Amino acid sequence: MPEVGRPAPALDLPTDGGGRVSLAALKGRPVVVYFYPKADTPGCTNEGKDFSALLDDFAALDATVVAVSKDPVKKLDRFKAKHDLKVVLASDEDGAACEAWGVWVQKRLYGREYMGIERATFLVGPDGNIVRAWRNVRVPGHAEAVLAALKAP
Repeated sequence: MPEVGRPAPALDLPTDGGGRVSLAALKGRPVVVYFYPKADTPGCTNEGKDFSALLDDFAALDATVVAVSKDPVKKLDRFKAKHDLKVVLASDEDGAACEAWGVWVQKRLYGREYMGIERATFLVGPDGNIVRAWRNVRVPGHAEAVLAALKAP
């Protein structure tokens, strides 16, 4: 489980558009890594739209926003195009990153228990350490809160 003040777990994943994203390549810049359960569901779509709407503000602070799910790249490509998302969408099909970041958790819905991705966001500083973590995220206002944390001294 990643902790504030400690090095962020490794992240090196394929992305929408046939690219790759890695924390190692982004070292020296702040990175927002957010995990979401499933592409093209209402909460995940709204979260992607919210971060996309603020992407210029994040970029002005030299920050990259990376959204991670277990969806395959082809589904991420469709998701991004359908909703005109601007953030980097990364695919963790085997779940290794979700495990390393501690977001693959037991969930409960209508009395049924299952394993799934906890909606969580991590702000990684330019030094590669976790600056802030948000767990069990509620989408409304969250992207704004992350941006405010990035702007804070």
